[in-house]
Amino acid sequence: MEQQILDIDTADWQIRIPNSGWISALESGKVLYCPHLSLALTTDERRFLTPAIRDPKSRNISLDAKGQLKGAIGEEADQTALASMIGRFRMHAQQLISSLLPAYVDADSGLRLAPTSYRPMRVETREQSWRADDRRMHVDAFPSRPNYGERILRVFTNVNPDGVPRVWRVGEPFEDVAQRFLPKVKAYSRWQAQLLNALHITKSLRSEYDHLMLQLHDAMKSDLDYQKNGPQVTKSFAAGSVWVCFSDQTPHAVMSGQYMMEQTFHLPVAHQYDQDASPLAILSRLTGRVLIK
Repeated sequence: MEQQILDIDTADWQIRIPNSGWISALESGKVLYCPHLSLALTTDERRFLTPAIRDPKSRNISLDAKGQLKGAIGEEADQTALASMIGRFRMHAQQLISSLLPAYVDADSGLRLAPTSYRPMRVETREQSWRADDRRMHVDAFPSRPNYGERILRVFTNVNPDGVPRVWRVGEPFEDVAQRFLPKVKAYSRWQAQLLNALHITKSLRSEYDHLMLQLHDAMKSDLDYQKNGPQVTKSFAAGSVWVCFSDQTPHAVMSGQYMMEQTFHLPVAHQYDQDASPLAILSRLTGRVLIK
């Protein structure tokens, strides 16, 4: 299997000279790993490195685009300080993306900022159904939120105070995944998509593209032999490091770790450097159909 993780030697969130090789690697589904890039926490902020800060009713803590903190407990002053910590990571993640991928942040690019999350829980102890279990290899797809091919770009940082890495498994190129599982997926039904939309199970009409992405997600997670023996590498992302990938294209599984922050961006396919490298283009080519109508 070709190398799926590319190291970038930088300790600065501002990439001085954009590298076309890094851009091509990212858009082909590889992970960009910055082992020397870290988010420095203050002594006061380190008190938030505890699972006790999370509201038990919430899976994660998040900061929305308006700066509202959700999923955390504590006094107002504590929540304000926590929001400031997460917001500083957001600012750095935006700086990284704007300098690494300048075309993405042009005025008319359509790049959208999604909520920023803080995940203080241990991955290994999380109890979930097989579909929701991110310890199984998968590509990201949204059951209730069709995105019509829009890309899911994520920036991660490991802020573990004890030096514990965030361990991932990273799989084969997306096109290989699609060729492997497409023959097994259920056919798209427009009337079923219309019914799901009418019942408000989905927020909009599910396109054939969204249907295929969900089918690939489920097919990968349900195939235990593929989970164990499929092409993959195990990667430990060190404490005090950052990594970036298109999570709708990079097959990945999160095996262990605790205390991570994540920033998500959404990007229209039309504003990629190479549109033909997108999952939408790959699935359209393999099926020979227009998948978004």
